This record gives sequence, C-alpha cells and structure tokens, in this order.
Amino acid sequence: MGLMDVNAKTKPCLLSCSVLKNELQALVKKGAFDVNLLFLDMSLHSDYGLLETNLRRTIENLARSHREVVVVYGDFCLGQESEMKKLMDEYGVVKVDALNCIDCLLGGKGKFLEADPRHECLFLSPGWIKYFLHFEELTKNGEYEEAFRNMFCGLKGVVLLDSLGNLDNYEKDIEEFRNFTGLQIIERREVGLENLRRVILEATKKQSAAAK
Repeated sequence: MGLMDVNAKTKPCLLSCSVLKNELQALVKKGAFDVNLLFLDMSLHSDYGLLETNLRRTIENLARSHREVVVVYGDFCLGQESEMKKLMDEYGVVKVDALNCIDCLLGGKGKFLEADPRHECLFLSPGWIKYFLHFEELTKNGEYEEAFRNMFCGLKGVVLLDSLGNLDNYEKDIEEFRNFTGLQIIERREVGLENLRRVILEATKKQSAAAK
C-alpha cells in the first residue's frame, strides 16, 4: 500500500490499483489534480476475495479519518456481476466510470469494449506488462505454468498502450512476454495521459459535489 501525505488532510484521496501508479504520479506531478495517492498492490487482481477485503479495509480506514475518497478501479475488477459497483454503493463512494484499468487509459465509459468488442486482443500498458511478468515468474516451472500460458490461447495478439512515452524502455520485457505466450504485437498505440486525466477529473468532481 502506498503512503499518503499525512499533513494534507483536506485533500481527497485517489485509491487505485498500483498498475496505474506511474501514470497517476505523473498526473499529480503535472498538477492535473491536487489529491493524495493511495495504492493497493496489483497482485490482488488474482484474488477477488482478497482484493475486496483490502478495498473494504482501506475505505473504512479513510472514512474514520473523514477523508474523501475516489476509487480508481474498474467495474469488472471484482467480477462480471456488478460486484464493484455494489461495493461502492454500500460505502457511498464514487468510482471512476470505467470497466478496468485499460478502459481508464482509453477514456472510460466502455471504450475498452468499443476497441475490442470480440475480446480478441490483449491490451498491455507498462503496468500490465509488469503484472503479467510477475505471474510468469511465479508460475515458471511449476504446476500452474501451463494454466497461466493457456490464458492467452485464442487471442489474435497484443495491443501495446504507451501512456508515458517510455514504452521503448520495456522492449526486453515485451519480448520476454511475447516469447512466453507466443502472442505477436499487432499494434502500438500512443494513448498519453489525457484520457486518464479526464476520467479521474470527472470522478473527483462527482465526489466533491456529493460531499457538499
């Protein structure tokens, strides 16, 4: 979990998966919004129950300290049956209008499904490259290696999203992932940070209006 500035008690908090850590830190550094950043480890994505437990605990801790919070997780991050929305409604918390982290980078509101309606591609941002390589290392030469490799069967290939203009720095990691999965790189898309900024700004405005 990331650390917050304990002296900035009036700032709202963005509670996000660490898969977007570099992008959100870059936006805050540029002055896109004045918030505290709080991150949960991206590895929690592999266990819905564990992710939900950590989200509940963190939201409750923030509520006890009277901090406004905006959650930067997707509708699908706890499952396909509106589990995330139900959790947010339970706590009265505003969440970004996005299906997942990739949708945030594409502009939210289901842009991810518009980009890949048949679910034929794997979209990878720098954060997701790190995530998948982490699990590749964990499963390598173990009983789950084949199951992990089979996750990518039937896909046409990989769409790389360059959010920070530094995708070339991941060339070795991308090649390692490509060799492991057998997937080809079919597109490299420059997405920048503007889509994410708009998604976050919309959510923070909703939270501010709700808090008045």
